[in-house]
Amino acid sequence: MPSASSPDAAADDVLAAEREHLRQSRDFLQLMRKDVLSLRAMGGDPVSEEYLKADLYRRAEALKDLPDTPLFFGRLDYLRGALDAGPDGGGQPAEVPGGERFHVGRRHVHDPHGTPVVIDWRAPVSRPFYRASQADPMGLERRRRFGFSGGELTAFEDELFGGAAVSGAARAQTPGATVTSRILIEEIERPRSGPMRDIVATIQPDQDDIVRAGVDQTVCVQGAPGTGKTAVGLHRVAYLLYAHAQRLGRGGVLVVGPNKAFLAYIQNVLPALGELDVAQLSVADLTAAVPVRAADAEEVARVKGDARMADVLANALWEQIQEPAEAIMLARGSRRWRVPAQELARLAAELRARGVRYGTGRDMLSHRIAHVILTRMEAAGETCDDRTHEAVRRTKEVQGAVTRMWPKTDPVRLVFRLLSDPELLKRAADGILDDGEQAAISWARPPRAPGSARWTLADAVLIDEAADLIERTPSIAHIVVDEAQDLSPMQCRALGRRCATGSATVLGDIAQGTTAWATTSWEQMLAHLGKADADLRVLDTGYRVPRQILDFASRLLGYIAPELHPATSVRQDPGALVVRRVPAGSRSEALAAACTDALSRPGSAAVIAADDEIGTIEAALAGAGVPHAVLEGAASSEVITLVPVTLAKGLEFDQVIVYEPSQIATAEARGLNRLYVALTRAVSRLTVLHAQPLPAPLQ
Repeated sequence: MPSASSPDAAADDVLAAEREHLRQSRDFLQLMRKDVLSLRAMGGDPVSEEYLKADLYRRAEALKDLPDTPLFFGRLDYLRGALDAGPDGGGQPAEVPGGERFHVGRRHVHDPHGTPVVIDWRAPVSRPFYRASQADPMGLERRRRFGFSGGELTAFEDELFGGAAVSGAARAQTPGATVTSRILIEEIERPRSGPMRDIVATIQPDQDDIVRAGVDQTVCVQGAPGTGKTAVGLHRVAYLLYAHAQRLGRGGVLVVGPNKAFLAYIQNVLPALGELDVAQLSVADLTAAVPVRAADAEEVARVKGDARMADVLANALWEQIQEPAEAIMLARGSRRWRVPAQELARLAAELRARGVRYGTGRDMLSHRIAHVILTRMEAAGETCDDRTHEAVRRTKEVQGAVTRMWPKTDPVRLVFRLLSDPELLKRAADGILDDGEQAAISWARPPRAPGSARWTLADAVLIDEAADLIERTPSIAHIVVDEAQDLSPMQCRALGRRCATGSATVLGDIAQGTTAWATTSWEQMLAHLGKADADLRVLDTGYRVPRQILDFASRLLGYIAPELHPATSVRQDPGALVVRRVPAGSRSEALAAACTDALSRPGSAAVIAADDEIGTIEAALAGAGVPHAVLEGAASSEVITLVPVTLAKGLEFDQVIVYEPSQIATAEARGLNRLYVALTRAVSRLTVLHAQPLPAPLQ
């Protein structure tokens, strides 16, 4: 045993003290939750009481301790006098020799006297944990990182600013270089099974800049694989909800992902950070005004997704307005009031010129007509008030004239008429779509009614656009859009109008664009979103994907996105990449062996292949007795997850086997982009298994 004065003994004493602080912090968190649960919801009426009960329940849920998750992951020791005022989060920190000390964690925890024992990572006083360096200590004397196994504190690692590093539990660090922290690297490399975890303990300075960007600022992140762009977007939501709670709580926050598999993968990140009320939807769910029961051919989907369709829809909608054929003659008592057809036409034209929504204009027209009649009634000496105005507006004469001039419509029926009536489409698309494009989107066999139509995803987006032309879509405070490079211009418009008065975090990678309408320019995409003034940020340092894997996948960049620079990685692992060619007759055996090997390693494992190969792979693994499951939600370390390549985007696994990359590359027009996605899903080991020759860029 080391002596009491030895470095090992001193490190043990530090660990013991920090473990005691962790124990006390958990006790205090439990007391905070009990205090919330003990409160009674006392409202002035039953409805108010139910709202209060729901609010107390949410608060209690946010204060639940997660025993397998570290309550804090760092500590900041400030120089005396470095802070002029106490940190955000309540209470003043305890005075310690040399200055003030803060433990940094996922949430704020205080003792029964209100003194903070853990400071929220989002508080301003916590920022030096992510940003301080030897060149700019930001007032720090020491930064301490903690190593955990589950919820148990196992090690610490100190960085002294202006002095030497001190480490605990046989861990060492080079001061001033964050990425060389052994604890940090081990946390980044830790095998992961199940849904995505937060990265709150490992946020890097370039990521932190994005996370803490202003609430009014729309940020677009071009992020290479493994750079953490998805996690950064989610952590930005958590930060904004903390720093601007009232504004975002009132306006709402929405996270939009490409599909349900992706949403299942990220679903636990925000709840782990204490944010339970953020809606998470796919683009399809967001625009689901009709049941989607069919899929468009690529060329058809490209035309329907083109921004020009907004003008076509507007033309089809507004051509419904008719010139009045006759005057209004309204009898009131012993007198009759007349509004000539010419004046009715002028009222409608004025409303059109104002640029009002169709439904709003229709409602305003009845008010304008009533106002004209009331003006004449008052000029004749009659006394009028608001009740008179409403009575005139609701007369059958006024309502009938409005219906004839400005017919009522709904978005589903409008799109149905446009796609099923070639003559209407020709008039609406004149000078906008050519004859071939009109023929592509027109239904060859029009259904009898909207309910019998086989609507597609692109149709649903058109209906969403039509709904906004009729009634304005409400805007929310903030939207996060992931895999944004794959959105069509019309989908961008659908998202943009939902944050028209708010801000957005746009995440994506041009190289991972796989749809026929995938953008090649963020400036163009942001213009469709209505956020042309967004701040474009680039993340090109990978933290999760080893350099060997990134370098291999980056051979494709010259073909799929030559304007992008290959990403670099802070990790190196010579055994991270295995490229194996096998005889065609023994592919099944080789695949089963590779899967068995992957399952023997820690973490999650997956096979990614062309969609039409998944059935064959499933049969081969079943015959070999290899446990497996086709992707549905979260990955498991117990089985191999079989992932159709079209669903792989945004996911990550510790071990990945990419099966027959040539089949992925040749399956679609953007097959090389799809292959780039598949090759960058591994964070520990990538095995490329092939009998067919590799695509030329990879040879």
